Amino acid sequence: MSIEENKKLVKRFYEAIERMDFDALQDMVHEDFVFYAQIDNPRPGVQGLIDSEKPAFEAFDSFEFPVVSMVAEGDQVAAYMYFIGKGYNGSNPAIPANGRDCRISLMHLLTFKDGKIVEKRAHFDNADVVRQITE
Repeated sequence: MSIEENKKLVKRFYEAIERMDFDALQDMVHEDFVFYAQIDNPRPGVQGLIDSEKPAFEAFDSFEFPVVSMVAEGDQVAAYMYFIGKGYNGSNPAIPANGRDCRISLMHLLTFKDGKIVEKRAHFDNADVVRQITE
């Protein structure tokens, strides 16, 4: 696939996540897909991604996950995006529901193999999330 095709796939990937259409991800990721939630915390397969990310999305009454920009080279696409969660609902037992909103920036590096996403690495400030929903 070309760099532009890879970028289009990344856009579709995040649009599916924003809709919480996790079934759609199956066609976008390689059978050897691994998600790294932060540095060196591998979660294999689409189910690893879902198990890791879905609780964070469900912690808010609604959320947006817009891609702001992408830079691509070779078989990789770096995506800069926002997570905008509205109405924290208390799904984390350590932090009671309070209706607060959260807005963070994230950097993701996605690697492609055979026209599909084979690796996704996420980098964000989790302490900022906690601060926003507790202060």
